[in-house]
Amino acid sequence: MDKIIRIALDGPSGSGKSTVAKKLSSKLNILYLDTGAMYRATALKALSLNIDTFDEEGVKTFIYDINLEIEYIDGTQHTYLDGEDVSERIREPHVSMAASNISSLKCVRLKMVEMQREIASKMSCVLDGRDIGSYVLPNADYKFYITASVDVRADRRFKELTLKGHKVNFEELKQEIEQRDYNDRTREFSPLVKAQDAIEIDTSFMNIEQVLGKVLSIIEK
Repeated sequence: MDKIIRIALDGPSGSGKSTVAKKLSSKLNILYLDTGAMYRATALKALSLNIDTFDEEGVKTFIYDINLEIEYIDGTQHTYLDGEDVSERIREPHVSMAASNISSLKCVRLKMVEMQREIASKMSCVLDGRDIGSYVLPNADYKFYITASVDVRADRRFKELTLKGHKVNFEELKQEIEQRDYNDRTREFSPLVKAQDAIEIDTSFMNIEQVLGKVLSIIEK
């Protein structure tokens, strides 16, 4: 692209924002930064140290010098924690819930935002998360709020985990997503919120290509 642009995609878990963000970055040939992976890796670190993911004082013992790196190999983001590629481990169900918990801590969000802003200052990029347009990149060139009903999001997550060989209960998964929504929307610092200038897209009855097409049509205008 001729100039540096920054695109923010926010929304609740399972809305499809990460998949859209990846395809969008590929289509525009710009960087995709999976911010959720950074929080998941932080949660995995806490779990490995037997630190409660709601314990801010405990998390503060490692967050400021956490050895977390993001690398891109053949167009795919790899997340490294303490030198180990944890890209698959951070997708396990128990890490997802822990990530929701730990992301509510102010010290964690400040550290992650610092890292995200540094990356976004250097190149065109697409970032997805809960507070990209409202807090991380309030001056992003384009902002979208991607959402879907709880039942649809739970069904998507159920199918995704089942395909990966995980045994999951649909109702428990739905309750977990509802709890994550509650955590994200009610946390004291930088909660999940639709930025005032963000364009909302409900993906409940749309496939990924339809969502991508709508986002691209808005950007290309």
